[in-house]
Amino acid sequence: MRINIQFKDRVGIAHEILAVLARRGLNVVAVEVDPPNIYIDSPELLEFMLPSLQQDCASVRGIGNIEVVDILPGIRRRLNLDTMMAVMEDPVLAIDAIGKIVIANAAAATATGMSEAVLCQKNLSDLVDDSAVLEELISSAFKVPSREVLLSGEPFLMDVTPVSEPFSAGLPKPGQAVGAVLTLHAPRRIGGRLHALQHSEGSGFHFIIGESEQIHSLKIRAARVAAVDAPLLITGETGTGKELLAQACHGVSTRSNAPFLELNCAALPESLAESELFGYMAGAFTGAQRGGKPGLIEMADGGTVFLDEIGEMSLYLQAKLLRFLNDGKFRRIGGDKEVKVNVRIISATHRNLRKMVQEGQFREDLFYRLNVLHLEMPALRERPDDVLLLARHFIERACTQAQKPICRLNSSACAALVSNRWPGNVRQLQNVVFRAITMSDEKVLDAADLDWAEDSISADEVNIHAAESWEISVDAFERSLLEKLYPQYPSSRKLAARLDTSHSMIAAKLRKHGIPQTKR
Repeated sequence: MRINIQFKDRVGIAHEILAVLARRGLNVVAVEVDPPNIYIDSPELLEFMLPSLQQDCASVRGIGNIEVVDILPGIRRRLNLDTMMAVMEDPVLAIDAIGKIVIANAAAATATGMSEAVLCQKNLSDLVDDSAVLEELISSAFKVPSREVLLSGEPFLMDVTPVSEPFSAGLPKPGQAVGAVLTLHAPRRIGGRLHALQHSEGSGFHFIIGESEQIHSLKIRAARVAAVDAPLLITGETGTGKELLAQACHGVSTRSNAPFLELNCAALPESLAESELFGYMAGAFTGAQRGGKPGLIEMADGGTVFLDEIGEMSLYLQAKLLRFLNDGKFRRIGGDKEVKVNVRIISATHRNLRKMVQEGQFREDLFYRLNVLHLEMPALRERPDDVLLLARHFIERACTQAQKPICRLNSSACAALVSNRWPGNVRQLQNVVFRAITMSDEKVLDAADLDWAEDSISADEVNIHAAESWEISVDAFERSLLEKLYPQYPSSRKLAARLDTSHSMIAAKLRKHGIPQTKR
């Protein structure tokens, strides 16, 4: 039985308590003293003996009540610690003041190929490839920033937490480190954390807002493409949502539980883009992070890397990317070791890559490696049925962000939104809505509250006489616009060219509103 005896602390009281148990012939296998409690584990002590034991202890000055406990606190803490260490996916090592390993978890044993018992007989310098790492830890009292180390030849980002013992007579000074806990993060684990931070809301085709025929067809095609583990090229104008489509394809693929990391090829110069994508070794260049740094491709192992604006990538990086696509291998900057990872490449561009290939600005062999699968993101003007649906979504988001009541659009604003050509596509629509919500205090937004592109068709050009609901307003506007323009462009193809949209969509709208069509 395990018991807790409460007492008032004084010199020798613990010995007197144990003497009571010894006189009764009770063997004690474990004792933990934590004033005002002393915890005792005595297998021979039975429950019916407790009243008489309480009476015997009453003769000892300062003894309080005796309570039965299920487990000694120290043993509980050790069991909890062992369980925590066992379930941690990152390798963890605890070292003493000279670098000797005193605790190692199961992940550390797996990473080094040694058992936990064998690891606890090693020194940190026996495991890391750079002997200067331990010297730096000791000389800095284990207060160093995170850095990359090679453990058994594999790169890990090492976080160091000093272990200090509180001041007591004869012991080190307060705050003096007597060792450290080292937590080691593999590149893929780092990538997983980045993915979790950047995509906390999740991903999927339900995030692509739209009920038009174009979006419906796109989602069906994208679902098939996402299931195929091959490079994917997404094309479309700026602001159409190519990155959102890439995230959705990753989210429904077999790699959905692995990282999705992105790089905008137009946002960084060649040297920085190379280091971000492929990483670098220690001392690769001036200003490099100590110990080196993994790149996105290495951190996304098992997942997806999204290369936005791939058309802006330099010819040098194109060649390096082509090599990776050929065999899944690459070398870090300044490194001589080939790293092999399993990563799917999804790329996107608003440029005409075929034309760039003809002009020598893009490698033809890389184009065909990237364009195994292809999706085209439609422009917003090609799916006018989605404009008000998107506007409603952006209004709700902007009002929530601005802490305002949800606004609505009147018929004039609805007509104006649908008639706009949206050269900036969905991104431009989002910005227009955000500016309107920010600058207006009205609960109903009018066309005058919206900031328009110069080449848009003004809502004032069309006389709208409709109830102030979105659906009725849009139908009325469509009919008025088509009736006005059709005599000037008397065929669905000419009218589609005038409105910069698809022939099939215009033909469907003409049939819907019963507008004469004599020259198709």
